[in-house]
Amino acid sequence: MTTLTLTELYTSADGRASFRDRVVVLAEGSPVARLSALQASGGWQFRHSPVGFASDFHCTTTPQWLVVLQGRMEIGLRDGSARVFGPGECFYSNDTLPAGASFDPALHGHRSRLLGDEPLVTLFVRA
Repeated sequence: MTTLTLTELYTSADGRASFRDRVVVLAEGSPVARLSALQASGGWQFRHSPVGFASDFHCTTTPQWLVVLQGRMEIGLRDGSARVFGPGECFYSNDTLPAGASFDPALHGHRSRLLGDEPLVTLFVRA
């Protein structure tokens, strides 16, 4: 069986943002062009972020795939770990605020920033 392993940014049981691998099964299509099952989406939008872009810690409001089209983006977590995504790379952003919680900037979320000297262009596809 053919699979694709992608990164998921999610909220762990302790309320902190964490990374894990998400396996997508490619069981459809043909032997020369494997496809995943078709998934519904809640819409999509492009984003352009200028050189110097950086965000404070925040949570994802709506689970969504983020695809980097141009530039390089770093996602940093509270534990100091970070991952960098470049053109053609994607991750599933699913680190939502735990039910009933109020955002605590010392505990929840992730930060993001542009790396390099070209603007960041991303595509968001809501789950």
